[in-house]
Amino acid sequence: MGAVEDTILALLARRDEGKTICPSEAARALATDWRPLMPEVREKAYAMADRGELEVTQKGEVVDGRAARGPIRLRLPPQEPRT
Repeated sequence: MGAVEDTILALLARRDEGKTICPSEAARALATDWRPLMPEVREKAYAMADRGELEVTQKGEVVDGRAARGPIRLRLPPQEPRT
């Protein structure tokens, strides 16, 4: 994985289960001038969602980030219960 993916996962690992981050949090963690990184952060997040590594949400519902309009959030998928 690259720096963007690692940063997204590290930020999510610090949150309680089910909690989200804004993609801009990852961009801000990577650079002082973070706005130019936003398209890359979003695209990496969408690819991670395609692989099942995270979920893209809007108003608490899982969405296809590429089709979403407006603010999105990122979260880890729910953990499978251990038996």
